[in-house]
Amino acid sequence: MEGDLQTMGALIGAGLACTGMGGAAVGVGHVAGNYLAGALRNPSAAQSQTAMLFIGIAFAEALGIFSFLVALLLMFAL
Repeated sequence: MEGDLQTMGALIGAGLACTGMGGAAVGVGHVAGNYLAGALRNPSAAQSQTAMLFIGIAFAEALGIFSFLVALLLMFAL
């Protein structure tokens, strides 16, 4: 009984840790959407901002990867 309760807690925690992946998806959408809005307003400046777009996407995706790793640790570290 005690092992089942511990496993249940770990799986619930893993599910809650996965909410960070949804946050990463929202973050990537905001970064790409704001870049596109800026590029449509000023197309000549869009070329110089492409590197910043990829850096922003990478930072937003890092949150999703970290939350995925935490979820895996919670599920399989017992």
